[in-house]
Amino acid sequence: MPMRYLLFLTLLLACVSAKGETTPRSEKADSPYEQLEILTRAMQLIRQDYVNDSKTSYKDLTYSALHGMLDNLDPHSQFMEPKDFKSMQEDTKSEFAGLGVTLTQKAGILTVLHPMEDTPGFEAGLLPGDQILKINGESAEKLNINSAIDKLRGKVGEKVTLTINRPSTSQVKDFEIIRAIIKVPSVKDAQILPSLGKTRPRIGYVRITQFNEPTATELATALNNLEKSGMDALVLDLRYNPGGLLGSAVDVCGEFLEPNTLVVSTEGRTPSREYRTSSNSTSQREYPLVVLTNYASASGSEIVAGALKDLGRALVVGETTFGKGSVQSVVSLPDGSAARLTTAKYFTPSRKLIHEHGVSPHIRATLTHDQETALLRSRRKGEDASAPATPPADPQLDRAVDALQATLLSAKGTPHAKK
Repeated sequence: MPMRYLLFLTLLLACVSAKGETTPRSEKADSPYEQLEILTRAMQLIRQDYVNDSKTSYKDLTYSALHGMLDNLDPHSQFMEPKDFKSMQEDTKSEFAGLGVTLTQKAGILTVLHPMEDTPGFEAGLLPGDQILKINGESAEKLNINSAIDKLRGKVGEKVTLTINRPSTSQVKDFEIIRAIIKVPSVKDAQILPSLGKTRPRIGYVRITQFNEPTATELATALNNLEKSGMDALVLDLRYNPGGLLGSAVDVCGEFLEPNTLVVSTEGRTPSREYRTSSNSTSQREYPLVVLTNYASASGSEIVAGALKDLGRALVVGETTFGKGSVQSVVSLPDGSAARLTTAKYFTPSRKLIHEHGVSPHIRATLTHDQETALLRSRRKGEDASAPATPPADPQLDRAVDALQATLLSAKGTPHAKK
């Protein structure tokens, strides 16, 4: 690339930057011209003098600069190279290759937010809160989430070794996990909960593991079947749900709310935006509802819990949610890469901020470390989670059932599920 072309590009970017500025600033204090001149000069010096010229292509230097710029903003903003952008698009279609582990960063440490069920990471015994120290023997200390995901993914059948620190036990252990095609059913365990007596109400239960394209449709099917079985009330379990597609979360709310109901709004430097249930919705599911949440319920699950709580449609039982309530806009770039940029924050219908606050429950209920471990273990393949004689203790679910029974008892007449 000739230097005169690079200088022209620099000036063009500076003009675009200045035009797009929404807050007046002193050009002397923060001049795009001066800063881009520094960037251009640094790029020129690297290409001219750096010892390894195989690393000094304009593409490599530009990608490195973009990684640095976006990574430095917050843990959720990222530059995605073409292969990363393609992987992200595949994730939303509920199938991809890897370990099946959702990651976050806490105090700069790469941390397991949730191992997705029926995946290699889940079956290997990874738990929420596990800290990743090494990936295949290499330190993960300086890895961002995007770089870590890139290392975790690869060819199906290959082994990945994770060195994990488990803060709850202060144990450091290696986990050898085999990559596989990850298929993520988002709606699971739809059932009528066992009743201890014939006169007790029929309480339904359904669990959403994440919000992807087919989630709302899968949920509607599950609810229709439960209603045909005479369901009187429902527990919607969003524990360990890391989120997913915003539109999917809004559509899930649409199963329980009136058409055109405000679910969530966003505010940032761009004009605020409201997200509402579909005006074409015909759902009339009016039975009592409890939403189960815990510390690993994040993003889309917080939107659902916050909306149903604010609008008086559901009781929230469990723990305060994770507090990931920022909006990431993904903008594709000309070469197939993309910028994932935090552009706004989510607010519940009553204008409560979700980010770094979370959604607090009406009824607080917790699990001990042993109870949580047993619950997650019971969901792994090869371990019988359906044996009625020895179900794992789940005080959070018990409190949810108690709350629904009390609601039904206080209601006049015999409750009937409506559809």
